[in-house]
Amino acid sequence: MSTAPDTPPGVAASNAALAPLRQQIDALDQELLSMLNRRALLAEQVGEIKKKEGSPFFRPDRVAQLITSLQQKNPGPLRAEHVAAVWREVVSACLALESPIRIAYLGPAGTFSEQAAVQYFGSSIGRVPCASFDEVFRATSSGMAEFGVVPVENSTEGVVARTLDLLLTSPLHIVGEVSLMVRHNLLRLSNSLDGIEVVCAHPQALAQCHQWLSTHLPHAERRAVSSNAEGARLATENPAWAGIASLKAGTEFGLHSVAHGIQDVAVNRTRFAVVCLPAVLDLPPPSGDDRVSLVVSVPNRSGALHDLLVPLKKHGVSMTRFESRPAKSGQWDYYFYIDLQGHPQEPHVAAALAELEQYCAFCKILGTHAISRDV
Repeated sequence: MSTAPDTPPGVAASNAALAPLRQQIDALDQELLSMLNRRALLAEQVGEIKKKEGSPFFRPDRVAQLITSLQQKNPGPLRAEHVAAVWREVVSACLALESPIRIAYLGPAGTFSEQAAVQYFGSSIGRVPCASFDEVFRATSSGMAEFGVVPVENSTEGVVARTLDLLLTSPLHIVGEVSLMVRHNLLRLSNSLDGIEVVCAHPQALAQCHQWLSTHLPHAERRAVSSNAEGARLATENPAWAGIASLKAGTEFGLHSVAHGIQDVAVNRTRFAVVCLPAVLDLPPPSGDDRVSLVVSVPNRSGALHDLLVPLKKHGVSMTRFESRPAKSGQWDYYFYIDLQGHPQEPHVAAALAELEQYCAFCKILGTHAISRDV
């Protein structure tokens, strides 16, 4: 009759040392669970008061203040970004008890837009995946979703033109932003680069991976589709096709990642805007580190653009972005999209905006929000 071999002395000593530590962790986990449930009960009471008042359930400024305060008081060893990630999920779960928030974004599952939505709101959200940016704006404007998340610009390829066009005509305004590190991966059914005939991805992703594709798959057709996750889905239908998408999309669709990080620029970030109707969430209060976005047009006369910039210099307001887009009038007219540092409630910013508007044929504030700093 055989017996199990004796536990080696080193392993036995290690197990003996680990046992009391594991017991302490188990006890702390139970204590944390109890405290989180107490917090959730308080959140439900807050939700009831907000329902009676008709005040917004989600306040990004309040969430940001909470997380910043906790990061400043954090004794370690948790890093600041870990504190933010944990508490964003805690807040998200508690908000779901008050009133589940529905978020529209470019789908299907596994897109960077979905990742941005989760990074901003946490994972306890009602997900409303949409087939296009236009549909994200329609869903949010109609009330199908309280908030929408759309890409605004990429550090490699610049602005997302369709988003800018939609912001011009939409009743939605910007109340937040997310800066997301974007790493592209080549996904397909087989774990090999051989025999790829078509690469499917969003046009922005194809552009961000242009050099890599030209070097490694020079003869493959580059097929633009509505989203990177849609490209991954299409790659499941044909073994000779591949998609460019996130690793999460690869997991969603059961694909191999045959090449990692194929974007041409290693530090490749995309900035996403969080949009909603003013009735859902009005202008957030100043945080001390804000951005106001606006779109303007100027009369077609000499010096008009110069006149537009003078009030900013006069009142000490820094311009952080300036983009032009055709007005599509057939008259070579343009809209100018401008980001300013500051908040409309700050006196110097308010004075600059009031004076600037006098020189504009058209002026629309697209939104105001606290700036998302990369970590």
